[in-house]
Amino acid sequence: MSKIKIYYDKKGRTLSVWFDDPKKEFVSEEVGDGTILSKDKKGKIIGFEKLYVTLPKKSGITSFPLEFSVA
Repeated sequence: MSKIKIYYDKKGRTLSVWFDDPKKEFVSEEVGDGTILSKDKKGKIIGFEKLYVTLPKKSGITSFPLEFSVA
């Protein structure tokens, strides 16, 4: 079972989503519209970051980081 980790920086307005261990990040690639892909040494996408994000107050999310398992 894989775990997805989600981090939100309210001050920096960035949302980071990791499908694997962030320590495995080898290279980042900006792909446009404030989206940055994080890749491991093999070029596999292990996460992404979205810039300029503001969560709506009614989102129901009250704390970060979030971590959940995916079957």
